[in-house]
Amino acid sequence: MDRLEAVEIFVAVAEAGSFVGASRQLGRSPAAMTRAVAGLEDRLGIRLFNRTTRAVAMTDAGARYLERARRALAEFSELELSAAGEQQVPQGLLTVTAPEMFGRLHILPIVQAYMAEYRQVDVSLLLLNRIVSYIDEGIDLGLRIAQLPDSSLQAVLVGEVQRICCASPDYVAAHGLPRRVQDLSRHAVIATTGVRPVADRWNFERRGQTVSVPIQPKLAVNSVQAALDAAVAGGGIVRLLSYQTAIAEAEGKLVRVLEDEPQPPVPVHIVHPAGRHLAIKARLFIDRAVGSLREKFAP
Repeated sequence: MDRLEAVEIFVAVAEAGSFVGASRQLGRSPAAMTRAVAGLEDRLGIRLFNRTTRAVAMTDAGARYLERARRALAEFSELELSAAGEQQVPQGLLTVTAPEMFGRLHILPIVQAYMAEYRQVDVSLLLLNRIVSYIDEGIDLGLRIAQLPDSSLQAVLVGEVQRICCASPDYVAAHGLPRRVQDLSRHAVIATTGVRPVADRWNFERRGQTVSVPIQPKLAVNSVQAALDAAVAGGGIVRLLSYQTAIAEAEGKLVRVLEDEPQPPVPVHIVHPAGRHLAIKARLFIDRAVGSLREKFAP
């Protein structure tokens, strides 16, 4: 096994967090992966991972080496692609993920325009309202609406959205406007659930301080679209992201409430696994997506 291959295996293990996960990704046995990393450690004279029977954790020396290894692999991939001329012909399968509603409204049109231009690329668009494992699930890139503490992802900021409270004009006419967040206790609340159980509090930011407001949902539903439908029908106050309510607001079906309690913006990123060379099909899609989304969501 050559040195470059051993470095590739080390990076795969670091990104997967286990020898087993990396072995599935590279199609090698866990034993072969373990031997390759052990040989690399012997050659470097440092320990890259602390191993247990269940998991691996990078040492400080391993974390420093990882960044250099990623750069070296990326440069080598660029060299090979340049020599082969592959970068001129995007082709193959591109797997993209996004939250269900955002993907339907804003990523699908980008996918369709991209496929019309690059006819040798097929796209698998996964619209999922959950956190995905890019490496384990074979995903090339995706869209995330959140702060990104995960250092295993490289991210391109494309804009931001707001967390807002809305209700139908009929609901406001019948029940009045809440003037303060504490007034929510006297209103019907529509809550959305996802991968987490329904929250019993909504948190707001006021002058840099978090204000936690108890809520007793009149309706809890695990679909953003269903929550929107219920709010439009006059069922109560819903708190969603601004892109989710934009169409209903534009049509006059929802109005914003508690506008004097603005919330910090939520960043929108295009992300892909760090340290992996991006094929031209992915780079071209990112370029198109960044330009399109920044037109809509840049502050």
